[in-house]
Amino acid sequence: MVPERRGKLFRNGRNQAVRIPRGFELPGKDVVIRKDGERLIVEPAPPKSLLGLLATLSSLDDELPEIPDLHLRAVDL
Repeated sequence: MVPERRGKLFRNGRNQAVRIPRGFELPGKDVVIRKDGERLIVEPAPPKSLLGLLATLSSLDDELPEIPDLHLRAVDL
């Protein structure tokens, strides 16, 4: 385990940011941040999945047209 280190807080536009020291770097480009009392917990964001994206979409309320039942015929190849 990496020993405790201090990081630096700074402003990036209107946001506060933290400079993470080497040895504490996280994989990827996105993180999940949550607050637990006075602590901020920063974790790597889980990878995005197609199912996760589909779960965020609203359902369609449109009526879909009937699809005619087409009879298949044999084809010689």
